[in-house]
Amino acid sequence: MVPTSYYVMLSAILFTIGVIGVLTRRNALVVFMSVELMLNSANLALVAFSRQWGHVDGQILTFFVITVAAAEVAVGLALLVGIFRTKRTTNVDEVNTMRG
Repeated sequence: MVPTSYYVMLSAILFTIGVIGVLTRRNALVVFMSVELMLNSANLALVAFSRQWGHVDGQILTFFVITVAAAEVAVGLALLVGIFRTKRTTNVDEVNTMRG
């Protein structure tokens, strides 16, 4: 049986990689993937603590987070495709206005 601290450590590492990806990369797709990595690391921590304490609250909250993440990806990718069609770039520095 793997101790909960290992899961928390892995979650912290994944979250850190996600934060670094959001702060350093300029491509919107990479930023989306980094945000998803951070959400999944939070899910991992929630499930690990839920298992440790024997409650299902963390697992239920994980389903909500997964649902919100799926909706975020669907809306975000639709916006990104729309922006790419008009501006021909996915660089977040070049796409700082919503004006067409």
